[in-house]
Amino acid sequence: MIVSTQNNTMVDILDKDLSNAEIFNYIKKINLSNDINFFYLGKKSYVDAWKLQKQLHESVKNNDIPSLVLYLEHDHVYTLGKNADSDFILSTYPKDVQVIQTDRGGQVTYHGPGQLIGYPIINLNNYKKSISWYMRALEQIIILTLQQYDILSSRKDGMTGVWVQDDKICAMGVRLSRWVSMHGFALNIEPDMKYYDGMIPCGIQEFGITSLYELLEEDIDIYEIMNTITQNFFKILKV
Repeated sequence: MIVSTQNNTMVDILDKDLSNAEIFNYIKKINLSNDINFFYLGKKSYVDAWKLQKQLHESVKNNDIPSLVLYLEHDHVYTLGKNADSDFILSTYPKDVQVIQTDRGGQVTYHGPGQLIGYPIINLNNYKKSISWYMRALEQIIILTLQQYDILSSRKDGMTGVWVQDDKICAMGVRLSRWVSMHGFALNIEPDMKYYDGMIPCGIQEFGITSLYELLEEDIDIYEIMNTITQNFFKILKV
């Protein structure tokens, strides 16, 4: 089976061994009846996921398929936004980490196992053509999700992402073309925090990083949290 409905999730769980071509062809062929559809790809390298994003982004821009959200995890990688300062990656960073220049906004970000990545490829022509509205919507989706784990989170003035007091728990960086989004958010569930020691996250030195595991001291089911985030997409975007 290509897709399962594991743990009663509203997200299509795709076989982790599928190639980009198989995923792309599957998404294009199935009957996508929702305004936004949700897929979990398992663990995928950053470069492979970026290539897939670009393909799907073109299809959404051309109205070949409706908007969608990809959920996944990455191997260890530092990514730099298009105008990021490479000095924010420290010379002492772990050598099992790839370093990749991207076309998204923002500074340096870490992705790795234990972090849920969300790549919304959403046609804002169908919602509101405003990048600030879209970023605040993504932040609110994560804030509402964390509330369901009794975690009080918020925004910080002048900074993107979601924070628990002075610690960032979810980083965000996006790119828009013809008002269709790509890239997205990285929510820390239980990453190995040592990888943050090799960089200055988002170029911000005065604040820290946290995760759901550090705050709750318990394991979080990734399917459960994907389902919660998906429900909050429906709530905030009114789809």
